[in-house]
Amino acid sequence: MSRSAGLLVLLGLILTSQLRAQEAGDVRSGQALARRVCAACHAVTNGQTNSPDPNAPSFEQLAHVPGMTALALTVALQTSHTTMPNLMLSPDELRDVTAYITSLRESP
Repeated sequence: MSRSAGLLVLLGLILTSQLRAQEAGDVRSGQALARRVCAACHAVTNGQTNSPDPNAPSFEQLAHVPGMTALALTVALQTSHTTMPNLMLSPDELRDVTAYITSLRESP
């Protein structure tokens, strides 16, 4: 492989990984959003088991629901619930908060 072809492959890999990171969302931004928007009802931090609203599951509980994925969370957050306010989150906010919630699955 020529040097220029190798550089093109490397550039493609870098751009692809950056796009995947954007698709996956930013965990830190998701955590900040959760603390701002969701913490009035939900326990949003890892290890916090009791939500302010006893009917609202903790984010850690949500993360450990079998089959819970970022896609499932995205759908759930865009679906009306009688017990949850209708949130209007931007696509980036949705990606960030779902990335944060699913990251809680990986924490001890």
